[in-house]
Amino acid sequence: MEKNTIWAIVLSTLVIVVFSFIQINSLQNVQTVETTTETSNVEIVESTTVNNVQEISEINLSDLPELKEENITISTDLISVTLTNKGGDVVKYNLLEHKDGNDYVNMVDNISENNRAFSMSLGNEKNPIINDLFYVEKIDKNTVKFSRPIAIKNADGSIDNFTLVKKYSFMPGEYVFKLDIFIEGSDTMSGLNINNTAYTLRSAPQIGPYYNKKQDRYENRTFQSFTGEKSKTQTVGDGQTKEYTDTFTWTGITGKYFALLISPVSASNIMEKVVYSAKEEIPEYPNAQNILIRVPLLQKSVQDTYYIYAGPRTESALKRYNNAAENGWSIANMKFDYCLQSSGILSWLEIALKWIMEILYKLIPNYGVSIILMTLLLRVALFPLTKKSSVSTIKMQEIQPKMQEIQEKYKDNKEKLNTEMAKFYKEAGYNPLMGCFPLLIQFPIIIAMFNLFNNYFEFRGAMFIPGWIPDLSVGDSIYALSFSLPLLGNHIRILPLIYLASQFVQGAITNSANQGAQGKSMKITFYIMYVVFFFMFYNAPSGLLIYWTFSNMLMMVQQVIINKMMKKKRAELEAAKANDRPVFVPNKKKK
Repeated sequence: MEKNTIWAIVLSTLVIVVFSFIQINSLQNVQTVETTTETSNVEIVESTTVNNVQEISEINLSDLPELKEENITISTDLISVTLTNKGGDVVKYNLLEHKDGNDYVNMVDNISENNRAFSMSLGNEKNPIINDLFYVEKIDKNTVKFSRPIAIKNADGSIDNFTLVKKYSFMPGEYVFKLDIFIEGSDTMSGLNINNTAYTLRSAPQIGPYYNKKQDRYENRTFQSFTGEKSKTQTVGDGQTKEYTDTFTWTGITGKYFALLISPVSASNIMEKVVYSAKEEIPEYPNAQNILIRVPLLQKSVQDTYYIYAGPRTESALKRYNNAAENGWSIANMKFDYCLQSSGILSWLEIALKWIMEILYKLIPNYGVSIILMTLLLRVALFPLTKKSSVSTIKMQEIQPKMQEIQEKYKDNKEKLNTEMAKFYKEAGYNPLMGCFPLLIQFPIIIAMFNLFNNYFEFRGAMFIPGWIPDLSVGDSIYALSFSLPLLGNHIRILPLIYLASQFVQGAITNSANQGAQGKSMKITFYIMYVVFFFMFYNAPSGLLIYWTFSNMLMMVQQVIINKMMKKKRAELEAAKANDRPVFVPNKKKK
């Protein structure tokens, strides 16, 4: 799982089994890379020559006074993109089938004058983006080209001239678009090498929709790159950067429900590295941006092609680009679907649970009801294991005196003790692993369920109860305050209170079966943990809380049944002791 550490998995198991769960977000500290802001004439520090291509000492973005700033909008059935001739960049990228409140999801968020989507810098990432006006040519309704002549002054005083071209091509029915970058040099131009870099290409400063990182622990922005046969994930601290130098098929930013992935056609040949940047330009709203660094250009002209996916993080949308026959671009083996978040080796179980829930949704088209029905099916399926565990506990109490007798008798001979205990367990028909076996069975289910309910795309915008829970992917809200409460945020929610009440009641019923000082200690521990969980889960997705709450309610019913059974067994045990009857009766051997 991308966001949750092993503590989250272990303690989420305790929520179901011993009613405990905690989540910890760990941030990886990385080295900070300083950035500088300069004017449109960039002064480059001179260094040694590389492959006979001199370091460039000055870049002149020639003034073109006849140009005016303008925006160009291209729309298909899936997207609406607004581009500017200032740098030839993207300033808005709306997904027309996905809403963010009353607006469409914007995949290029946090745009500023000095940081736009798919902007370029000549030289490395420390240099500012090209912020000058380009000529515009609208080739057709889905294709636009930006171009601008550029003069560079080399260290030896010579002048090289080239034209920089950025061509965007979109296609109906596709979340992938193509960006071609042309460098068309003059006959005298020998290459482009600024501090061992030709140029940099940036992703969007941030992908939408907007989220408050401090309040929404269940949303995330993750840096990912696909290398070889697996996706590599990095977490970068706010305001920090990290370099990724492995060759890659694609690199990008993923959120809980959306992804922006960039795939150079020849990444192994033209990409030197990727810089993951999480610098903060707006307080409490850090960027999440890839900066691709191209190796020096050793010829006068070149065409670099990038396929860019900007859309939902769903298997159906991403897998289309593994098979050329399934997408309009006829591209294959992109492996964009490797950015999907799953339960790892338990992904098969997550898929099975998702399949069951989708069947239930077809019967009753409400995902909230589907969650409740699937939770019911799971609790019914697991009840026999829970019952066996309780019976095993009673059996343990029943044979305890005989066990202590054997332990005392062979306390000085460990090998003999183990042999006699194994023989005794066999005769008594008792398996010491039976008490923990149900926990082992439930553990993988809990991991898969947590990931499913916390990341299932279909929950986004799915209504359960109108006016109260209109979106299962976020917390419920009955009122929004004009200020934020510590640890809670600015929304007044009911569902976390219902969840907390179910934990308390369910815990009280369960702990009533625990006797003595140990039982009292467990009660105190659990009640403290329940309060902690209230704050941890206050802003959790409604779908996840519905699952936990209804699961607690079902466990209450199961525990009442189990407690009655245990009470009857204990009464029989006490009666046997009172009448001096043996409480242990060995299994009869079959003749």
